[in-house]
Amino acid sequence: MKLKKGDLAPQFNLSDQHNKEFKLGKFKGKKILLSFHPLAWTSVCKKQMRSMEENYHTFTEFNTIPVGISVDSVPCKYAWAKSIGLKHLKILSDFWPHGEVAKSYDIFRKVEGFSERANILVSESGVVGFIKIYNLPELPNIKEILEFLAQRG
Repeated sequence: MKLKKGDLAPQFNLSDQHNKEFKLGKFKGKKILLSFHPLAWTSVCKKQMRSMEENYHTFTEFNTIPVGISVDSVPCKYAWAKSIGLKHLKILSDFWPHGEVAKSYDIFRKVEGFSERANILVSESGVVGFIKIYNLPELPNIKEILEFLAQRG
């Protein structure tokens, strides 16, 4: 069953790069941007997370918490976040059970063992309001999601 706009977003608990729990259900009343990226330490993934970091305060103005998600482990996420200068953005580890959250969002690539590159926006009430899957080498256009948020208020 493919996840689509209007569906209730699957709930999850994951650890961020500081090994702090991020529980999706804890953020009722806020929008959450789930920005899935295949793997840390790759150039497009780095640009994807840096663009979110650079626009972090704009996201908060739209009552939105942006997070990155990949199948990398917490220690890997920590080292990568430090190396690319992430100060605000949480990057979540979908490491174990391997890719469980990506699977629940129907974007896990079984052959490669990682997620699609995707942006999924969860509304204040926990419903999927926006979903876009990108080609793996394609950098998601951050302006696209910011314009979507601006139009919705």
